[in-house]
Amino acid sequence: MSYRILVGVVMLSLAPWIDAHAQKKTGVDLELAFVVDASGSIDDEETRLQHQGYADALVHPRVLGAISSGFLRSIAVSYIEFAGPGCTRISVPWSRIDGVEAAKVFGAAILAMDRMFCPGGNAITEAVIVATDALQTNSFLGTRRVIDVSGDGPNTTFEPVELARNNAVALGITINGLVIERPSMPDLDDYYRQAITGGPGSFVIKAENRKVFAQAILKKLVLEIAGRSPGDNKTADRPDYPPAPVRSVFSTNSGSGRLR
Repeated sequence: MSYRILVGVVMLSLAPWIDAHAQKKTGVDLELAFVVDASGSIDDEETRLQHQGYADALVHPRVLGAISSGFLRSIAVSYIEFAGPGCTRISVPWSRIDGVEAAKVFGAAILAMDRMFCPGGNAITEAVIVATDALQTNSFLGTRRVIDVSGDGPNTTFEPVELARNNAVALGITINGLVIERPSMPDLDDYYRQAITGGPGSFVIKAENRKVFAQAILKKLVLEIAGRSPGDNKTADRPDYPPAPVRSVFSTNSGSGRLR
């Protein structure tokens, strides 16, 4: 190997650390953007289940165990909501989760959010673009970067979601999906696989009904933090997975999101 090639290889290998130093980014094992459907097809009860499901999953022992098993023992998360065009918002900004207290604070912020009201369909393309930009510009540097799209319908805007997906994947971002099943759309999970998800180890999980929604969030989150897919028998296919029902540590009185 020539000296010039060797220098090039070394510089490429050092690029993430140089970039982190220059921009003073905080290293984490995973940058994870939750991209959540808040359109009109999601009713009040489903909105509550979504908020509660993500808040509870973050403080679950299995999730905290997955976080603590990482090299840097921390992840960075944000909570992004989408509905019609022009409505995508970062509802809970990027935060570092390195233990139960940080997870509780982030979960409480999710539960304290007001519901979004923005008609006009599902602007999933816009949501993926916003999430990609958020990953590119936040103050963290993750070993892996994941966008996690959950919803109960397809993209309904004119811009093809495949283009936004392909751009994210080209930047080294993986996009996973959580499908909320609708009887009128039995093949929605296939649509997610074909049009929305992509990148190394990407996967789609389907929540068949409200009763299993919290468990679906938990399963998906453990897989994403561990960097695995549902077919990996080290995680999701274990007979004891998931190990226990999801139980809330948050007060639900008056929807305040206060901790118990």
